[in-house]
Amino acid sequence: MAIEAGDFKTGLTLLIDGDPWVVLDFMHVKPGKGAAILKTKMKNLKTGSTQERNFNASTKFDAAEIQKKNVQFSYKADTTYYFMDMETFDQYELDEEHIDFKKYFLVDGMEVQIVFWNGQVLDVAIPEKVELTIAETTPAIKGAPSSQTKDAVTDTGLSIRVPQFIEEGEKIIVFTADGKYSGRA
Repeated sequence: MAIEAGDFKTGLTLLIDGDPWVVLDFMHVKPGKGAAILKTKMKNLKTGSTQERNFNASTKFDAAEIQKKNVQFSYKADTTYYFMDMETFDQYELDEEHIDFKKYFLVDGMEVQIVFWNGQVLDVAIPEKVELTIAETTPAIKGAPSSQTKDAVTDTGLSIRVPQFIEEGEKIIVFTADGKYSGRA
């Protein structure tokens, strides 16, 4: 199925130079002279690299047939993360370099989605927010303003800034896009 650059949407997956790419952001630009162009920010799903590219609005691309499968995070051994399909009990492995920043949000038993292209595991799709436990932090400073934050480390190793009232052992909600504190669980 052919898709024109002028029809791009965030999250659209395309085949470019034989690799699957996902559109992260785009903007239509109409210069004073000539045809409209599309400025895009795209991520290569095979390599994980991000690029900014410009396309003529009438350029056509093929859609990348991406499949997603619900799986459960089982465990991590060395630098390999293991996931299990809850229906077939098949096991999938992903290296830490593919997981990247998402490793801080994976908790044993958590349900996520594995992204496939041509039978190859490309990525893990995690929820927008996750619940993590504070493993270590300093005690609250008496008399400190409630808007003041302090350093903390979660049970997954994520270093985060939290409000003064958060204590060790507390469960918090964290945004997975940037690793910032959202609220108490």
